[in-house]
Amino acid sequence: MNQKPPPVDRVAASRAAVAARRARALVKSRIASGAARPIDVLAASEDRESAAASLRVTQFLRAIPHIGITKTERILSDLGIAPVKRLGGLGRNQRVKLAEFLDTWEKSSPDVPRVIVLAGPTAVGKGTVSQYIRENFPQVQISISATTRKPRPGEVDGKDYYFVDDEEFDRMVAANELLEHATVHNSFRYGTPRAPIEARLEQQEPVLLEIDIQGARQVREQMPEARMVFLLPPSWDELVNRLVGRGTESPEEQERRLSTAKVELAAQDEFDARVVNDSVPQAAQKIVRLMGFREDLN
Repeated sequence: MNQKPPPVDRVAASRAAVAARRARALVKSRIASGAARPIDVLAASEDRESAAASLRVTQFLRAIPHIGITKTERILSDLGIAPVKRLGGLGRNQRVKLAEFLDTWEKSSPDVPRVIVLAGPTAVGKGTVSQYIRENFPQVQISISATTRKPRPGEVDGKDYYFVDDEEFDRMVAANELLEHATVHNSFRYGTPRAPIEARLEQQEPVLLEIDIQGARQVREQMPEARMVFLLPPSWDELVNRLVGRGTESPEEQERRLSTAKVELAAQDEFDARVVNDSVPQAAQKIVRLMGFREDLN
């Protein structure tokens, strides 16, 4: 006589699944914050019962600062590792190759002079965070963009932006003086002067570019080594409140910008790192650390 299988405790199974997800999230968070070295997490994954072992290799790599979706795909292709693999299921040769990659990445990543691109949706606070960095972290070099829009209250020409007319902007484009340029919100044009960026990199100084997403994509094409940082709002409602609250746009312009913001938010997976702007000082410090500055920043 066939015996019925024991009943499944669905509540217990659900709790176990939630606990496993939380454990994986904690591992990823520790990697992203620098609290855990990726190479140590890889070593810990040899224990098949560990949270590290249950991480997909794609989740693991994308938790590492400066490695986004594009770099992850390239790394896995170079190492011959399938994206569906979990760390605990890596073969011996795959594990050795990944460990060698992580060792090289850790040694070379923090100190290479580079361009850091800060982008994000409209009204997320890119300008505010950038201004905070300018005022509180003088060791950080911040590029100044050119724009055809008029100055907002308190903005200073040559400090916040180079405010130019359309004729001058056209001249800069024709002379190849801009590293990137784009028309934003179907109205004003923005661009990054090339010469100051190149001069600072020659002096081994990392440079922060605060630009829109269209411009970020152009920089990535011209400088594949640039590190892309996406600034996120704490929530969609908070983004709406910030845009409406600053009172610098008409209701029609606000609606247009919010529509654009939805599209811009969908681009975050193109970036190497993501920072949530729930506190300007904290977001600024995270960005400065992503630039490779390791000293006490408090």
